[in-house]
Amino acid sequence: MDDYEHLDPDESEYTPVDHTAQRLALLTMEEAHDLLRLLLTVAQEEGPMSPEADRLAKEIAARIPSEN
Repeated sequence: MDDYEHLDPDESEYTPVDHTAQRLALLTMEEAHDLLRLLLTVAQEEGPMSPEADRLAKEIAARIPSEN
């Protein structure tokens, strides 16, 4: 999972960032819902990151509209 050699930053869809400037990254609604689902999955696994995943899931869920 740590093998990122096949990734070429010049071919990514992301905009290059000036590392001397502060950037506020925004998620699309679809990305926010994907992240929420991932956090909920981690929160339900009862591992060491469960409490933090649960906290973050609640924070995100409070800020985005539901999918339905």
